[in-house]
Amino acid sequence: MTFPTRDFSNPSLDLNGKSVLVTGGTGSFGQAFVRTVLSRYDPAKLIVFSRDEMKQYEMAQEFPDTRYGCMRYFIGDVRDVDRLEMAMRGVNIVVHAAALKHVPAAEYNPFECIHTNVLGAENVVKAAIRAKVKKVIALSTDKAVNPINLYGASKLAADKIFIAANRLAGPNDARFAVVRYGNVIGSRGSVVPFYRKLIRSGATTLPITDPRMTRFWITLSQGVNFVLTSLEMMGVGEVFVPKIPSMKIVDLARALAPNFEQEIVGIRPGEKLHETLITEDDSRTTLELDDRYVIVPSFFKSDKKWRNHEEFLVGENFRYASDGNDEWLDANSLAVILDESRF
Repeated sequence: MTFPTRDFSNPSLDLNGKSVLVTGGTGSFGQAFVRTVLSRYDPAKLIVFSRDEMKQYEMAQEFPDTRYGCMRYFIGDVRDVDRLEMAMRGVNIVVHAAALKHVPAAEYNPFECIHTNVLGAENVVKAAIRAKVKKVIALSTDKAVNPINLYGASKLAADKIFIAANRLAGPNDARFAVVRYGNVIGSRGSVVPFYRKLIRSGATTLPITDPRMTRFWITLSQGVNFVLTSLEMMGVGEVFVPKIPSMKIVDLARALAPNFEQEIVGIRPGEKLHETLITEDDSRTTLELDDRYVIVPSFFKSDKKWRNHEEFLVGENFRYASDGNDEWLDANSLAVILDESRF
Protein backbone atom coordinates (compact mmCIF):
# COMPACT_ATOMS: atom_id res chain seq x y z
CA MET A 1 0.00 0.00 0.00
CA THR A 2 1.43 3.40 -0.99
CA PHE A 3 1.32 5.93 1.78
CA PRO A 4 -1.08 8.92 1.68
CA THR A 5 0.33 12.43 1.58
CA ARG A 6 0.65 13.76 5.11
CA ASP A 7 2.51 16.96 5.87
CA PHE A 8 1.30 17.57 9.47
CA SER A 9 0.88 21.24 8.61
CA ASN A 10 -1.65 24.00 9.47
CA PRO A 11 -0.77 24.25 13.14
CA SER A 12 -2.89 26.66 15.14
CA LEU A 13 0.12 27.42 17.32
CA ASP A 14 0.73 31.17 17.46
CA LEU A 15 4.39 32.11 17.71
CA ASN A 16 3.87 35.79 16.90
CA GLY A 17 5.53 37.88 19.56
CA LYS A 18 6.94 34.80 21.32
CA SER A 19 10.56 34.02 22.10
CA VAL A 20 11.63 30.60 20.83
CA LEU A 21 14.93 28.80 21.39
CA VAL A 22 16.12 25.72 19.50
CA THR A 23 19.09 23.75 20.80
CA GLY A 24 21.23 22.22 18.08
CA GLY A 25 19.84 24.98 15.92
CA THR A 26 22.52 24.70 13.22
CA GLY A 27 21.69 21.07 12.44
CA SER A 28 19.44 19.85 9.63
CA PHE A 29 16.29 20.08 11.72
CA GLY A 30 17.27 23.37 13.34
CA GLN A 31 17.83 25.12 10.03
CA ALA A 32 14.56 23.79 8.59
CA PHE A 33 12.75 24.82 11.79
CA VAL A 34 14.15 28.38 11.63
CA ARG A 35 13.27 28.69 7.94
CA THR A 36 9.68 27.56 8.61
CA VAL A 37 9.11 29.76 11.65
CA LEU A 38 10.42 32.85 9.84
CA SER A 39 8.14 32.16 6.86
CA ARG A 40 4.98 31.75 8.97
CA TYR A 41 5.34 33.86 12.09
CA ASP A 42 6.74 37.07 13.49
CA PRO A 43 8.49 35.92 16.68
CA ALA A 44 9.98 38.38 19.12
CA LYS A 45 13.16 36.29 19.25
CA LEU A 46 14.29 33.14 17.49
CA ILE A 47 17.40 31.89 19.24
CA VAL A 48 19.81 29.40 17.70
CA PHE A 49 21.71 27.67 20.52
CA SER A 50 24.66 25.53 19.42
CA ARG A 51 28.36 25.03 20.01
CA ASP A 52 29.74 25.40 16.46
CA GLU A 53 30.63 29.01 15.72
CA MET A 54 31.39 28.34 12.03
CA LYS A 55 27.97 26.78 11.43
CA GLN A 56 26.37 29.72 13.22
CA TYR A 57 28.34 32.14 11.06
CA GLU A 58 27.23 30.34 7.90
CA MET A 59 23.61 30.20 9.10
CA ALA A 60 23.66 33.91 9.91
CA GLN A 61 24.46 34.62 6.26
CA GLU A 62 21.15 33.05 5.28
CA PHE A 63 19.15 34.32 8.27
CA PRO A 64 20.76 37.64 9.29
CA ASP A 65 19.31 39.61 12.17
CA THR A 66 19.66 42.75 10.05
CA ARG A 67 16.93 41.32 7.81
CA TYR A 68 14.69 39.45 10.22
CA GLY A 69 15.20 41.42 13.42
CA CYS A 70 14.42 38.48 15.68
CA MET A 71 17.42 36.22 15.05
CA ARG A 72 19.86 35.56 17.88
CA TYR A 73 22.89 33.25 17.70
CA PHE A 74 23.99 31.92 21.06
CA ILE A 75 27.23 29.91 21.36
CA GLY A 76 26.77 27.27 24.03
CA ASP A 77 26.69 23.59 24.87
CA VAL A 78 23.82 21.66 26.46
CA ARG A 79 26.43 20.26 28.83
CA ASP A 80 26.61 23.73 30.43
CA VAL A 81 23.48 24.33 32.51
CA ASP A 82 24.43 27.90 33.41
CA ARG A 83 24.85 28.84 29.76
CA LEU A 84 21.50 27.23 28.95
CA GLU A 85 19.78 29.14 31.73
CA MET A 86 21.27 32.40 30.51
CA ALA A 87 20.10 31.69 26.95
CA MET A 88 16.57 30.82 28.12
CA ARG A 89 15.89 34.06 29.98
CA GLY A 90 12.61 35.45 28.68
CA VAL A 91 12.05 32.45 26.38
CA ASN A 92 8.53 31.05 26.00
CA ILE A 93 9.20 27.85 24.03
CA VAL A 94 12.22 25.55 23.76
CA VAL A 95 12.70 22.94 21.05
CA HIS A 96 15.47 20.55 22.09
CA ALA A 97 17.14 19.12 18.99
CA ALA A 98 20.78 18.94 20.14
CA ALA A 99 22.19 15.42 20.33
CA LEU A 100 25.03 13.15 19.31
CA LYS A 101 23.17 11.04 16.74
CA HIS A 102 25.73 8.89 14.92
CA VAL A 103 25.34 5.28 16.10
CA PRO A 104 28.94 4.06 15.54
CA ALA A 105 30.38 7.28 16.99
CA ALA A 106 28.28 6.84 20.13
CA GLU A 107 29.48 3.24 20.50
CA TYR A 108 33.10 4.37 20.22
CA ASN A 109 32.68 7.50 22.40
CA PRO A 110 30.21 6.44 25.11
CA PHE A 111 31.14 9.11 27.68
CA GLU A 112 30.61 11.89 25.15
CA CYS A 113 27.24 10.44 24.13
CA ILE A 114 26.02 10.25 27.73
CA HIS A 115 27.23 13.76 28.57
CA THR A 116 25.41 15.32 25.62
CA ASN A 117 22.28 13.19 25.26
CA VAL A 118 21.49 12.32 28.89
CA LEU A 119 23.13 14.95 31.08
CA GLY A 120 22.34 17.53 28.40
CA ALA A 121 18.65 16.62 28.67
CA GLU A 122 18.84 17.04 32.45
CA ASN A 123 20.44 20.46 31.98
CA VAL A 124 17.73 21.58 29.53
CA VAL A 125 15.08 20.59 32.08
CA LYS A 126 16.81 22.40 34.96
CA ALA A 127 17.41 25.54 32.91
CA ALA A 128 13.85 25.62 31.55
CA ILE A 129 12.32 25.33 35.02
CA ARG A 130 14.62 28.00 36.46
CA ALA A 131 13.99 30.34 33.51
CA LYS A 132 10.21 29.76 33.72
CA VAL A 133 9.89 28.58 30.12
CA LYS A 134 6.28 27.59 29.35
CA LYS A 135 6.73 24.72 26.87
CA VAL A 136 9.63 22.41 26.08
CA ILE A 137 9.46 19.73 23.39
CA ALA A 138 12.32 17.31 22.75
CA LEU A 139 13.15 15.42 19.57
CA SER A 140 13.56 11.68 19.99
CA THR A 141 14.06 8.73 17.65
CA ASP A 142 12.74 5.26 16.89
CA LYS A 143 16.10 3.97 18.11
CA ALA A 144 15.04 4.88 21.66
CA VAL A 145 12.45 2.07 21.56
CA ASN A 146 13.85 -1.24 22.86
CA PRO A 147 17.36 0.12 22.22
CA ILE A 148 20.30 -2.10 21.34
CA ASN A 149 22.85 0.68 20.85
CA LEU A 150 24.11 3.41 23.15
CA TYR A 151 22.60 6.20 21.07
CA GLY A 152 19.14 4.67 21.41
CA ALA A 153 19.64 3.97 25.11
CA SER A 154 20.76 7.55 25.71
CA LYS A 155 17.71 8.93 23.89
CA LEU A 156 15.42 6.62 25.87
CA ALA A 157 16.95 8.01 29.06
CA ALA A 158 16.47 11.54 27.74
CA ASP A 159 12.81 10.81 26.92
CA LYS A 160 12.24 9.58 30.46
CA ILE A 161 13.93 12.69 31.85
CA PHE A 162 11.66 15.03 29.87
CA ILE A 163 8.49 13.15 30.78
CA ALA A 164 9.40 12.98 34.48
CA ALA A 165 10.30 16.69 34.42
CA ASN A 166 6.58 17.47 34.56
CA ARG A 167 6.58 16.13 38.11
CA LEU A 168 9.46 18.41 39.06
CA ALA A 169 7.91 21.57 37.67
CA GLY A 170 5.33 23.50 39.68
CA PRO A 171 1.72 23.90 38.47
CA ASN A 172 2.54 27.12 36.62
CA ASP A 173 6.01 26.13 35.42
CA ALA A 174 7.30 24.53 32.24
CA ARG A 175 5.53 21.63 30.58
CA PHE A 176 7.56 18.99 28.77
CA ALA A 177 6.74 16.59 25.91
CA VAL A 178 8.55 14.46 23.34
CA VAL A 179 8.21 13.83 19.60
CA ARG A 180 9.49 10.50 18.32
CA TYR A 181 9.94 9.70 14.63
CA GLY A 182 12.08 7.71 12.19
CA ASN A 183 14.84 8.41 9.69
CA VAL A 184 14.80 11.87 8.12
CA ILE A 185 15.16 11.76 4.34
CA GLY A 186 18.00 13.97 3.21
CA SER A 187 19.32 14.99 6.62
CA ARG A 188 23.06 15.08 7.18
CA GLY A 189 24.41 11.59 7.83
CA SER A 190 21.37 9.73 6.46
CA VAL A 191 21.57 7.01 3.83
CA VAL A 192 20.04 9.00 0.94
CA PRO A 193 22.85 11.62 0.68
CA PHE A 194 25.35 8.82 1.29
CA TYR A 195 24.00 6.87 -1.70
CA ARG A 196 23.80 10.03 -3.81
CA LYS A 197 27.45 10.78 -3.05
CA LEU A 198 28.48 7.27 -4.12
CA ILE A 199 26.48 7.60 -7.34
CA ARG A 200 28.06 10.98 -8.17
CA SER A 201 31.55 9.66 -7.43
CA GLY A 202 31.26 6.96 -10.08
CA ALA A 203 30.52 3.90 -7.91
CA THR A 204 28.92 0.92 -9.64
CA THR A 205 27.49 -0.79 -6.55
CA LEU A 206 25.61 0.37 -3.46
CA PRO A 207 26.23 -1.24 -0.05
CA ILE A 208 23.27 -2.90 1.69
CA THR A 209 23.63 -4.07 5.27
CA ASP A 210 20.82 -6.66 5.06
CA PRO A 211 18.23 -7.19 2.31
CA ARG A 212 15.47 -7.59 4.91
CA MET A 213 16.10 -4.23 6.59
CA THR A 214 13.24 -1.70 6.82
CA ARG A 215 13.03 1.82 8.22
CA PHE A 216 10.45 4.52 8.91
CA TRP A 217 10.90 7.66 6.79
CA ILE A 218 9.92 11.29 7.28
CA THR A 219 10.98 14.49 5.50
CA LEU A 220 12.49 17.51 7.20
CA SER A 221 9.44 19.65 6.44
CA GLN A 222 7.14 16.97 7.83
CA GLY A 223 9.30 16.77 10.95
CA VAL A 224 9.15 20.53 11.51
CA ASN A 225 5.38 20.62 10.97
CA PHE A 226 4.96 17.67 13.30
CA VAL A 227 6.89 19.46 16.05
CA LEU A 228 4.81 22.63 15.60
CA THR A 229 1.48 20.80 15.74
CA SER A 230 2.65 18.74 18.72
CA LEU A 231 3.66 21.95 20.52
CA GLU A 232 0.12 23.20 20.08
CA MET A 233 -1.40 19.88 21.16
CA MET A 234 0.85 19.02 24.11
CA GLY A 235 -0.43 18.95 27.65
CA VAL A 236 1.79 17.09 30.13
CA GLY A 237 4.40 14.50 29.27
CA GLU A 238 3.11 13.05 26.02
CA VAL A 239 5.18 11.24 23.40
CA PHE A 240 3.88 12.14 19.93
CA VAL A 241 4.48 9.64 17.12
CA PRO A 242 3.60 10.51 13.49
CA LYS A 243 1.99 8.10 11.07
CA ILE A 244 4.75 7.75 8.49
CA PRO A 245 5.64 5.20 5.80
CA SER A 246 8.21 2.44 5.78
CA MET A 247 10.56 1.41 3.01
CA LYS A 248 12.98 -1.44 2.53
CA ILE A 249 16.57 -0.28 2.19
CA VAL A 250 16.98 -2.46 -0.90
CA ASP A 251 13.99 -0.72 -2.51
CA LEU A 252 15.39 2.69 -1.60
CA ALA A 253 18.74 1.84 -3.19
CA ARG A 254 17.00 0.48 -6.29
CA ALA A 255 14.87 3.62 -6.59
CA LEU A 256 17.95 5.86 -6.45
CA ALA A 257 20.08 3.72 -8.76
CA PRO A 258 17.98 1.18 -10.69
CA ASN A 259 20.91 -0.21 -12.67
CA PHE A 260 23.38 -0.56 -9.81
CA GLU A 261 24.38 -3.86 -8.24
CA GLN A 262 23.79 -4.13 -4.51
CA GLU A 263 26.56 -5.44 -2.27
CA ILE A 264 25.51 -7.05 1.02
CA VAL A 265 28.00 -5.83 3.65
CA GLY A 266 26.35 -7.04 6.87
CA ILE A 267 24.66 -5.28 9.76
CA ARG A 268 26.83 -2.81 11.63
CA PRO A 269 27.23 -3.00 15.43
CA GLY A 270 24.16 -1.54 17.13
CA GLU A 271 21.88 -1.83 14.07
CA LYS A 272 18.47 -3.49 14.00
CA LEU A 273 16.75 -5.16 11.07
CA HIS A 274 13.59 -3.17 11.79
CA GLU A 275 12.75 -0.18 13.98
CA THR A 276 9.79 0.26 16.34
CA LEU A 277 8.02 3.49 17.28
CA ILE A 278 5.42 2.05 19.68
CA THR A 279 5.74 -1.19 21.65
CA GLU A 280 3.04 -3.48 22.98
CA ASP A 281 3.79 -2.20 26.47
CA ASP A 282 3.25 1.41 25.34
CA SER A 283 -0.05 0.49 23.71
CA ARG A 284 -2.02 0.48 26.96
CA THR A 285 -1.82 4.27 27.12
CA THR A 286 -1.54 5.05 23.40
CA LEU A 287 -4.24 7.03 21.59
CA GLU A 288 -4.70 7.00 17.82
CA LEU A 289 -5.58 10.27 16.10
CA ASP A 290 -5.94 10.98 12.37
CA ASP A 291 -2.28 11.66 11.66
CA ARG A 292 -0.43 10.52 14.78
CA TYR A 293 -0.33 8.43 17.91
CA VAL A 294 -0.10 9.95 21.38
CA ILE A 295 1.51 7.96 24.18
CA VAL A 296 0.13 9.39 27.41
CA PRO A 297 2.31 8.64 30.47
CA SER A 298 0.47 6.44 32.94
CA PHE A 299 1.04 8.78 35.86
CA PHE A 300 -0.64 11.63 33.91
CA LYS A 301 -3.36 9.48 32.36
CA SER A 302 -6.06 11.44 34.18
CA ASP A 303 -4.77 14.78 32.87
CA LYS A 304 -7.79 16.77 31.75
CA LYS A 305 -6.54 17.05 28.15
CA TRP A 306 -6.83 13.30 27.55
CA ARG A 307 -9.27 12.27 30.29
CA ASN A 308 -12.23 11.52 28.01
CA HIS A 309 -10.39 10.01 25.05
CA GLU A 310 -10.63 6.32 25.98
CA GLU A 311 -12.37 5.55 22.68
CA PHE A 312 -9.12 6.44 20.89
CA LEU A 313 -7.01 3.86 22.74
CA VAL A 314 -5.28 1.50 20.31
CA GLY A 315 -5.78 -1.47 22.61
CA GLU A 316 -3.33 -3.91 24.12
CA ASN A 317 -0.82 -5.78 21.95
CA PHE A 318 -0.72 -2.97 19.39
CA ARG A 319 2.75 -2.51 17.90
CA TYR A 320 3.94 0.11 15.41
CA ALA A 321 7.05 -1.21 13.69
CA SER A 322 8.67 -0.56 10.32
CA ASP A 323 8.22 -4.14 9.09
CA GLY A 324 4.53 -4.31 10.02
CA ASN A 325 3.47 -0.92 8.67
CA ASP A 326 0.33 -0.44 6.55
CA GLU A 327 1.97 2.38 4.58
CA TRP A 328 4.96 1.87 2.29
CA LEU A 329 7.05 4.04 0.05
CA ASP A 330 7.63 2.90 -3.52
CA ALA A 331 10.03 4.34 -6.11
CA ASN A 332 7.46 6.83 -7.43
CA SER A 333 6.44 8.17 -4.02
CA LEU A 334 10.09 8.42 -2.96
CA ALA A 335 10.85 10.45 -6.10
CA VAL A 336 7.98 12.82 -5.26
CA ILE A 337 9.30 13.27 -1.72
CA LEU A 338 12.84 13.94 -2.87
CA ASP A 339 11.58 16.45 -5.41
CA GLU A 340 9.39 18.23 -2.86
CA SER A 341 12.30 18.27 -0.44
CA ARG A 342 14.51 19.77 -3.17
CA PHE A 343 17.04 17.10 -2.41
